[in-house]
Amino acid sequence: MKRKTHSPKEVPNVDQLKAELGRERYKKRYKRVLRSTIYTLVVVAAVAVLVATIWMPVLQIYGSSMAPTLVEGDIVVSVKGSKFRAGDLVCFYLGNKLLVKRYIAGPGQWVNMDEDGNVYVDGELLDEPYLTEKALGDCNIEFPCQVPDNRIFCLGDHRSTSVDSRNTTVGYVADEQIVGKIVFRVWPIPGFGTLK
Repeated sequence: MKRKTHSPKEVPNVDQLKAELGRERYKKRYKRVLRSTIYTLVVVAAVAVLVATIWMPVLQIYGSSMAPTLVEGDIVVSVKGSKFRAGDLVCFYLGNKLLVKRYIAGPGQWVNMDEDGNVYVDGELLDEPYLTEKALGDCNIEFPCQVPDNRIFCLGDHRSTSVDSRNTTVGYVADEQIVGKIVFRVWPIPGFGTLK
């Protein structure tokens, strides 16, 4: 009776060994590059989130109180800080909402408004080229008024509908409420650019 013999396994030649070694090196290099890319993307995303929440919050506008300067759906970038000049766009918390209004006057300044909606700061008529219409609007405070310490006086650009420092619902904005100054619009694309 004949025994069956198994044929010995083929021994790879040098070229086959080199090719296999090359494939293994490629796999290791590919995994290393993939891992490095993922780590880099995670770090970049974390830094972007940190910058967006701490130094430059990105906000979406709701409502029409800042029309025509800002309209519903606009996406804007703000810069943290509390150094403002008359006419700057300010973002601040009111309860759990973020509001955007225009900085009119700071601590110690006197604000007055007449029936036609003209605004006076320390007795001088405020130049407001960003307005398309003036109105006294929703006002339940007495003018003239002096802005208290550590507070600012803000108005919306759409004066007939905006609820702002003219109304005790918002009142004077405290330093700790302020998020920052709106400096840039990123959406929609046709409106892309700095804001004034």
